[in-house]
Amino acid sequence: MNVTIRVQRQDPEAENTAPFWQDYSLEVEDNATVLDALIKIREDLDGTLSLRCSCRSSICGSCAMRINGHAGLACKTQAAASLQEGDVIEVEPAGNMPVIKDLVVNFDLFWDKIMEVEPFLQPQGPEPEQEYVVSNESMLHLSGVTACIMCGACVSDCTVMEVDPSFLGPAALAKAYRFTADPRDGDDEGVSKERLEQLNMPSGIWDCTRCLECVQACPKGVAPMERIMAMRDQAMAAGFHNTNGARHTEAFSESVEHSGTLDELRLVPKSLGMTNVSGLLGYAPVALQALTHGKMPPIMHKKIEGIEHVRRIFEEVDETER
Repeated sequence: MNVTIRVQRQDPEAENTAPFWQDYSLEVEDNATVLDALIKIREDLDGTLSLRCSCRSSICGSCAMRINGHAGLACKTQAAASLQEGDVIEVEPAGNMPVIKDLVVNFDLFWDKIMEVEPFLQPQGPEPEQEYVVSNESMLHLSGVTACIMCGACVSDCTVMEVDPSFLGPAALAKAYRFTADPRDGDDEGVSKERLEQLNMPSGIWDCTRCLECVQACPKGVAPMERIMAMRDQAMAAGFHNTNGARHTEAFSESVEHSGTLDELRLVPKSLGMTNVSGLLGYAPVALQALTHGKMPPIMHKKIEGIEHVRRIFEEVDETER
């Protein structure tokens, strides 16, 4: 099978440090992976090409990179399934981390985020008199999170980290869920308010925009975004309601339950807090722009037809959670 691997190359130490694209045409086996093709390029066509790889079995996570615009493991990505128009496969270094050379990036940012999460259980209360046995159901649930191989694919494609490097990030937050969901962490009910309070701070669980990029990128099905959403529920159940994120969630839910659609006009003040004058004034230019472009939501928010069916859904969810 003939393929063209289009690699984005960059050498920060060279005279011309700007990234550029370089094409390599080669023959590979029909069952070859993108990593197989890259290794063949390095060994047979261009020994200056830099990349990371090790196990070739989706275990070590070393070969995380962007393939056709999305992060993944090159050793797990079949070349035949990745062909674009003209039998071309585009390969770039992982995003949101500085490039060392070609497809090799500096992982300091990734590990700094991981280290911000307390890496051990924090049980509270008296010391147990005997061994604490965790249910099989709880451990099977946690196994989905502990499957993370720290490849950085989710961080590479995180749209929030792209614009706000202070965001804790999907990998670190998924690691945090490994503890917040462990019944041995925190009090007798498995709740650590101290841990949830830290995660509830700015750049924590409420900064995720739910773009699903980390879910798509994760090669192990950890689904970081789903863990972040679960921690939001945990934080609110633990009494952390006085944040923009928590207020936004409650206002969003109340609006849909009340009328069946989102009341955008009242969503912002309810999310920021009705008494947050400075915060509300900060949105004045946005409101003015919406008004001048005919995008201002109606003052009178009407209920949809059949609203009773929507409310019945909310009632059933409430009964299920009790």
